[in-house]
Amino acid sequence: MALMRWLLTVTLLAIATSALAAGIEIREFDDPVMEQRYRDLTSSMRCPLCENQAIDDSDAPISADMRERVYQLLQDGQSDIEIINHMVQRFGEYILYNPRLENRTYLLWGLPIGLALLGVVVVVLMVRARRNASAKALSAEERARLDALINRKRSS
Repeated sequence: MALMRWLLTVTLLAIATSALAAGIEIREFDDPVMEQRYRDLTSSMRCPLCENQAIDDSDAPISADMRERVYQLLQDGQSDIEIINHMVQRFGEYILYNPRLENRTYLLWGLPIGLALLGVVVVVLMVRARRNASAKALSAEERARLDALINRKRSS
């Protein structure tokens, strides 16, 4: 019984200290629009350390720094585009979930469209080929051979 109490106490202490260690960031905004911009910006940027996790969800120290920088830039009155450009300049294009359309990203944006168009062309060609194959008539020689085979089958 004492062992159970001790394990329960240790478990509760571990949970309490992990919640305190996580640290909750509180950002205060005077304007709800500014708060929404902050949320939109931090959810649209990827943590450079984490695997495909937005900086608003990440507990990594670099994400905390990025959130702080976004907050400061918003407080300085910069636009969303200016903030994104600043963060991309500092951390690279990787942080953007939706890469920009530039010379080096044409393939990234164009490949899905190209593959979809290629798929449509292949389907159209297959449908045409089936229509042509089923509409082909037998030549007189093929018809005679077919009749001979059918008659031989019936006579046996």
